[in-house]
Amino acid sequence: MTAVPNDIAASGSVGGTEHRDIVIVDYDPAWPERFRVEHERIRSALGARARRIDHVGSTSVPGLAAKAIVDIQVSVEDVEADEDYLPQLIGTGYQLRVREDGHRLVRTAARDVQVHICSAGSEWERSHLLFRDWLRHNPADREIYAALKRELAKRDWPSMDAYSDAKTELIAEITERAEASRPKKPSR
Repeated sequence: MTAVPNDIAASGSVGGTEHRDIVIVDYDPAWPERFRVEHERIRSALGARARRIDHVGSTSVPGLAAKAIVDIQVSVEDVEADEDYLPQLIGTGYQLRVREDGHRLVRTAARDVQVHICSAGSEWERSHLLFRDWLRHNPADREIYAALKRELAKRDWPSMDAYSDAKTELIAEITERAEASRPKKPSR
């Protein structure tokens, strides 16, 4: 088993700030197959430790323009217990990129797949699934989100984080609409 490197004790991006060109492409019907391949890789590495393995992010929404990076969300018992899952993922070739409270991110060496790890039942898990599901069924918000991403991709960003941060306000607005549309639980 591959050990978790000692240099990941601190939170944040492993390896420092990263600048990459942001390229938004039309939806690619090959993305779900890439998810299936990575799903099997993750399932083989983690077994039942992976409570859920979901295709999330823009590549999981048919018809949505996206960066050609497949995002996967893996829900584990406790994301803070790195030793329970990180060595297995690193052992299959994923590279640790982010370690922060409530979230880890590993990715392929080619940087075309990002695996977000969170705790099962967490707000992180719930909000990402809600956002994905809303965009899958709401063409108007899907188009608004795609237009913003295409506009932002025209700019030169100092880091991937800066690009992501620029989408935060719209993501929050869309998530609010998704929350408002959810059936209310009856009060007791």
